[in-house]
Amino acid sequence: MAGDWKPDVLGEPFEQLTLDLGVEDDTGPLVATLVRSIPNPVTSWAKPLRDVDVLYVHGWSDFFFQVELARFWNGLGARFHALDLRRYGRSLRAGQVPGFIDSLDEYDADIEAALTAMGHGADAPPSRRLVLLGHSTGGLVLTLWADRHRGRASALVLNSPWLELQLGAIARQAIAPLVNARARLDPRGTQPAVDLGFYTRAQAEVGALPLPIDEPDWRPERGFATRPAWLAAILDGHRRVASRVDVGCPALVLLSARSTPPIAWDEEMTSSDSVLVVDEIARSATRIGALVTVGRIDGAIHDVFLSRPKPRAAVYAVLERWMTGCLVPRHPSSPHPW
Repeated sequence: MAGDWKPDVLGEPFEQLTLDLGVEDDTGPLVATLVRSIPNPVTSWAKPLRDVDVLYVHGWSDFFFQVELARFWNGLGARFHALDLRRYGRSLRAGQVPGFIDSLDEYDADIEAALTAMGHGADAPPSRRLVLLGHSTGGLVLTLWADRHRGRASALVLNSPWLELQLGAIARQAIAPLVNARARLDPRGTQPAVDLGFYTRAQAEVGALPLPIDEPDWRPERGFATRPAWLAAILDGHRRVASRVDVGCPALVLLSARSTPPIAWDEEMTSSDSVLVVDEIARSATRIGALVTVGRIDGAIHDVFLSRPKPRAAVYAVLERWMTGCLVPRHPSSPHPW
């Protein structure tokens, strides 16, 4: 660990903790950042998720800023934590390539550091239950982590997880050899821009952009530049999901009801997913575990929790109903982690 809990840029009640990952790149030590919002124990003791800790992981070109999401979990009695991964958001340092990674497994160090700070280290007694919550790329990261660490989490919630390439499995298999060759030769090379800013515009039109935070590098309008090694890591993650994984706990996958191709601006992007092909993701979700629920939300955008009020309310209603049914107060004699 590095340092102590201190006030976060989101203001009260949020605090942040810098996590020393014990590794360096050519810019210096790498860090991750854990943000927390803890409910009042006096008012949460009777809530249905009073013995639950949540760990949220953001998507590509993103960081944690979803205040309403934290309040939702706190309202059910859960302790909410969010992780800004290495080279993202609060963890991004001068000279670093934003979001760069050449293996998704490297995020194990970030996640383990966060869980240790939360009291859920690998050797810690399971006194509280753990819910993993991942958005987009973060959903892919947590799915693969849960598969490699079965039994650690009691539930997995995925918000439009990037479980398959937008072009589909056949195209992914076709381009993977070329991507892997480029990743070996020029891992941090430049690639054509793929984000034309339509998703950012859609968020602006529905009023969902982050709170005023004077850090434009944390969430650029057209996303981070992609790199060959990063893309190879993503495709490898998709390959593993396609080959089937087992997250070892009940999973809820939340998606928009439909997608809009990000070719040219369309007003439909304010009520659909303009980043992923949701039908492909729904199919891939059947490959992540034995008990998977897929919720399709009409009118939702890519981050379903940032949609317009009506679909956003529907998302929270589905999540609360699923969570309170899945994680009922645990009986001491129960043989199951959920």
